[in-house]
Amino acid sequence: MGDRAVSGLLPGVAMVLLLLLQSTQSVYIQYQGFQVQLESVKKLSDLEGQQVPSPRLRVQSLPPSVCHHPALPQDLQPVCASQEAAGIFKTLRSIANDDCELCVNVACTGCF
Repeated sequence: MGDRAVSGLLPGVAMVLLLLLQSTQSVYIQYQGFQVQLESVKKLSDLEGQQVPSPRLRVQSLPPSVCHHPALPQDLQPVCASQEAAGIFKTLRSIANDDCELCVNVACTGCF
């Protein structure tokens, strides 16, 4: 009976370990007090590419139009509250595109 209990726990333990391993493999970008996942910044670029620019929205830089998109990742939403959101998003995209996946940028963490 003890063997059954142990074998019943193994799938649950394995699942927890897989989830922990997956979360530790995420690459994060830390910039101006914000910490966001590299994958979120990539999604930001995709969302911005889907939007049709409006001249009226371009004049109003606060908040950027992508902040109103329902698919904006949760870890990017606090950036929208910043008065410098447009500049922060621009810098995050720049870091992600340049060298974050290679982890040569000091703003990137969680690399192997």
